Amino acid sequence: MELINKKYLLLDKIGSGSFGSIYKGQNIRTKEFVAIKIESIDTELNLLKNESIIYQYLNSCTNIPKVKWYGKDKNNYYMVINLLGDSLQNLLNERKRFSLILILKIGIKILNILKLIHEKGLVHRDIKPDNFLFGLNSLYELYLIDFGFCKSYINNNEHIKIKKNHSIIGSLNYASIMSHNCFELSRRDDLESLSYILFYLYDGSLPWNNISDVNDIIKLKTEMINSNRYPQVLMDFYKYIRSMEFEEKPHYLLIIDSFKREIEYLSKNN
Repeated sequence: MELINKKYLLLDKIGSGSFGSIYKGQNIRTKEFVAIKIESIDTELNLLKNESIIYQYLNSCTNIPKVKWYGKDKNNYYMVINLLGDSLQNLLNERKRFSLILILKIGIKILNILKLIHEKGLVHRDIKPDNFLFGLNSLYELYLIDFGFCKSYINNNEHIKIKKNHSIIGSLNYASIMSHNCFELSRRDDLESLSYILFYLYDGSLPWNNISDVNDIIKLKTEMINSNRYPQVLMDFYKYIRSMEFEEKPHYLLIIDSFKREIEYLSKNN
């Protein structure tokens, strides 16, 4: 078995991210299990270096993994972080659908995480169920991972301006409409991606799940504003996001309060 940095034993492959592969590893000195992300040194993007810098910048934030080591050898870049549990996607694969109460509780957890990173001047730009992991032995703690596409929305103490990008950023299923149209992303786009996650958890699928044509996906997402297939509390959230301006700061706490009120109502009436 391969030894990284004379300290971390490379064990089983457990997944892949927006770049490279992710392995379970173990610190041979402390016996602690860790996650090791590996990116080929030949890659042009070098997203792993960017991600390690962002993790270190967010080191004081809860619900974000901690970087234990970043380095390279002649073949690869490596980043060692906390080993976490199953993803939100894996849990959905097991349960097929979630109750509205559980969906809203998950939504609150994610909103708190997004509020935290947004307050640090960052947008994640790849919000999807695979990038939220539960604690190693707990379904109560939720962590956001995979910051390879993360970017600052603040430049010289001012919000960046809207502009065209060369390509879509993020996953087709969860990308915002602005991302599909190759525009610069801001805080509202992370929240729009969250709304698609909540719809997905409620229905077990999305209307565009099996569609590959980008124009068809854009059309379906654009028409979502008039959908009646989802609970009102989720649609109110979605309509609010779709009404936001590019530089606008989201009202995280008002959204969280609306979710909490719905949870209280459902708990009393079920």
